[in-house]
Amino acid sequence: MAFHEVRFPASLSFGSIGGPERRTEIVALSSGFEERNTPWADARRRYDAGMGLRSLDDLSALVAFFEARAGQLHGFRWKDWSDYKSCLPSRDPAFDDQEIAVGDGVSVTFQLTKAYASGPARYQRPINKPVKDSVRAGVGGSELFPDTHFTVDHQTGQITFSAAPEPGATISAGYEFDVPVRFDTDRIAVSVSSFQAGEMPQIPVVEVRV
Repeated sequence: MAFHEVRFPASLSFGSIGGPERRTEIVALSSGFEERNTPWADARRRYDAGMGLRSLDDLSALVAFFEARAGQLHGFRWKDWSDYKSCLPSRDPAFDDQEIAVGDGVSVTFQLTKAYASGPARYQRPINKPVKDSVRAGVGGSELFPDTHFTVDHQTGQITFSAAPEPGATISAGYEFDVPVRFDTDRIAVSVSSFQAGEMPQIPVVEVRV
């Protein structure tokens, strides 16, 4: 499968339904207790692209995008309007939003991540598809600047500094990001009459590992 570095029209993903999915294996013991385990280290997100359609022009744009991706064959970028920033939705990304690593004096390349914390639990999500020109970064509490101090691979989410951060220095970043996805169907079924009557086609989209 190839991945196309193109974003599904953001105007169409706005209003879609979706979010993270986990896989949990549960075994009920004879004592009534449970054993729970998961084979997934990271969540997988699912969406319904059909829910964002509002007109026949929208439907035409979606069909064109679907055909260009050859259905399920090629992946693409998706803007999750409920979670697309390193910060709160009401804020603009800042260089110190997320602590992504600690310098060791040798490493210069680091993966962008986003932390989800609640109580003592914390999940560190890898960010593989940052939005171009949105990434800000800092080392030791001081902001650095793109091209001069660091570069970003927007296809992998890795940030590379021109010089290795000093040992113990906090490496932070702020950014907007997309979710790598593919269509989860090879078929779009909709009639003009039903669409005008308010019936939305179901067009599932699922996150892919890249």
